[in-house]
Amino acid sequence: MNVVTKTITLGDGRTITIETGKLAKQADGAVMVTMGKTMLLATVCSAKDAAPGTDFMPLSVDYKEKFAANGRFPGGFTRREGRASDYEILVSRLVDRALRPLFPDDYHAETFVNVTLYSADGEDMPDALAGLAASAAIAVSDIPFHGPISEVRVARIDGKFVINPTFEALEKADMDIMVAATLDNIMMVEGEMKEVSEMDLLEAMRVAHEAIKVHCQAQLELMEAAGKTVKRTYCHEVNDEALRQDVHEKTFAKAYALATACNTDKHARSENFEAVLKEYKATFSAEELAEKEGMINRYYHDVEKEAMRRSILDEGKRLDGRKTTEIRPIWSEVGYLPGPHGSAVFTRGETQSLTSVTLGTKRDEKMVDEALMQGNERFLLHYNFPPFSTGEARASRGIGRREIGHGNLAFRALKPMIPTDYPYVVRVVSDILESNGSSSMATVCAGTLALMDAGVPIKKPVSGIAMGLISENKGKNFAVLSDILGDEDHLGDMDFKVTGTKDGITATQMDIKVDGLSFEILEKALMQAHDGRMHILGKILETMPEPRADLKEHAPRIVTMMIPKELIGAVIGPGGKIIQGIQAESGATVSIEEVDGGGRIEIAGTNKAAIDCAMDKIKGIVSLPEIGEVYPSKVKSIMAYGAFVEFMPGKEGLLHISEINWQRFDTMEQTGLKEGDKIDVKLLEVDQKTGKFKLSAKVLKEKPEGYAEPERRPRPERGERDERRPRPDRGERPERKDFRDPENRNDLV
Repeated sequence: MNVVTKTITLGDGRTITIETGKLAKQADGAVMVTMGKTMLLATVCSAKDAAPGTDFMPLSVDYKEKFAANGRFPGGFTRREGRASDYEILVSRLVDRALRPLFPDDYHAETFVNVTLYSADGEDMPDALAGLAASAAIAVSDIPFHGPISEVRVARIDGKFVINPTFEALEKADMDIMVAATLDNIMMVEGEMKEVSEMDLLEAMRVAHEAIKVHCQAQLELMEAAGKTVKRTYCHEVNDEALRQDVHEKTFAKAYALATACNTDKHARSENFEAVLKEYKATFSAEELAEKEGMINRYYHDVEKEAMRRSILDEGKRLDGRKTTEIRPIWSEVGYLPGPHGSAVFTRGETQSLTSVTLGTKRDEKMVDEALMQGNERFLLHYNFPPFSTGEARASRGIGRREIGHGNLAFRALKPMIPTDYPYVVRVVSDILESNGSSSMATVCAGTLALMDAGVPIKKPVSGIAMGLISENKGKNFAVLSDILGDEDHLGDMDFKVTGTKDGITATQMDIKVDGLSFEILEKALMQAHDGRMHILGKILETMPEPRADLKEHAPRIVTMMIPKELIGAVIGPGGKIIQGIQAESGATVSIEEVDGGGRIEIAGTNKAAIDCAMDKIKGIVSLPEIGEVYPSKVKSIMAYGAFVEFMPGKEGLLHISEINWQRFDTMEQTGLKEGDKIDVKLLEVDQKTGKFKLSAKVLKEKPEGYAEPERRPRPERGERDERRPRPDRGERPERKDFRDPENRNDLV
């Protein structure tokens, strides 16, 4: 067994170990990456040949976390891992987006990368190691790859950048981004920030790249030690250079004319480009097309790409006629849907989002139960991309990885703007009705408007923009594009999305598809994005400058209150009896949780009366009875000597028969009281030893004229006889007999 190990030392003394040759040896490549007690196994398998007709890279990346890694059982009835969670899908996408551009353009074999978390202690974050593990597995295989790459998390904590911080340290960060890169180039960036500047983001990327270079060098050494420097030979494309040249000569001029025609209609442009291809194909017989159509389509795609890029670089003309810095026309509207608690339509060019906001209570929180993360999420954002948004005639079969990824970007953009003490659970749903470029950024803009329409007091409005890049000669000739179209994304060299407020960036996502992209180009893209964001933000504020002062009429109302920790049980009651009774009687929804050493109570209702009723009852439970106060009470039971009444929730006292009225009663039947009756009582006294309450109803009534208190006899002094109560005459006491005398023994029987 030839086991090879390489160790990477981080700046704070922690180490990352990459080991190969011990596990999963039948895979094309396999490594175990270890950091502390965190261990990830990455494997890669790639088919020897490509499926006929495949002209793309069929790559699948799956990241999975075993619950056993953290000593936990999975939830559900089966008690085993199920479908991938949103978090696992997001990590898979991070790795996929970094790896995919680095496979050779003509390599089309199905390739599967699996990264599995097998051990963790909840200290080191495994997602920051997944990209390194996947790349190392490819490095020790014979699969052709223009890597290696690595990914790191960089966070700014107390003003300092930290590489791969722990879970605990990350909680104090104001910047959290994942960066993927090769030795020479940044490939992918994604993360969230608390309104940081463009220069701060660039500096974080520089710090991350320096750390990644060390990871890449270790992989190159691992690859050499494992003897995997020679990669497999393959032939996944059949090419005809004469045909390629013929396609270019006969179609480029027409495609270039279309690219510079400045047609603003997406479908019309597509049809015009398709017409050029059909015209060229018409020059071939059916037999020739059967043999060459696949190559013709591929070569014409290259012609379209070159025409679009040359139009921008040579003449500064984009497909729809805009300047490189120009934003498409924007219109928006709020309150479009009467049913939700907030709604908005945001349209930018041919991209449109219809977004709704729903406000809920604690019961609507999303429960997070994953291998390393447990808790509840109070802000939810869901993104839907139906096929009709791009004119596709196919059924919608639920959300895919793309929807989860785009929704997560918008979630990260908006979440920092929700006040941390906001009592509502907030759900934002964005349905994309039209799409031609950056529907995730339309979701951010529509989400901002819908939140303000719902009356959510967001800290600041957020806008977002997608930037593109066309470059050649390793970035020496380039153009940065604001508000890119779908074709500019597909045929361009970069997709760079930035969201933020007027004061800074809140989230970003960047995918780079070319080598040699300098930090100078990235800086220009960021500054141009800032100008675009400010323009879009201005359009948002024209529609709605600030959140509504109040919620919609049909929105639930929520009030919160804090109580001492020791009174939580009193509010809940045995088996939940008290809190259930409050909800049943008031019609409000009441929830309670322990936070910060106390109890946080949330009361929700559709009207003020229900909330006030529940609030009064809870205040009655948690407040202490005060001597001299008058309380409305309810008769709970009748006894011979009085009635037990509940004068505060959960607190009962005896109303003695003598304290019911000034009139003297001999029996409780004469009082007319019965169970369930309401009666006002005054608290006269609290016994300090027993805690019993002395109540009176008669003191609240006017004393009858001529009423005389019953005469009270003074209590005799100890040892004195009360002469008014003479001792009864018992007669003369009989003579005591001596039963020891035999004559008196019969009297004993």
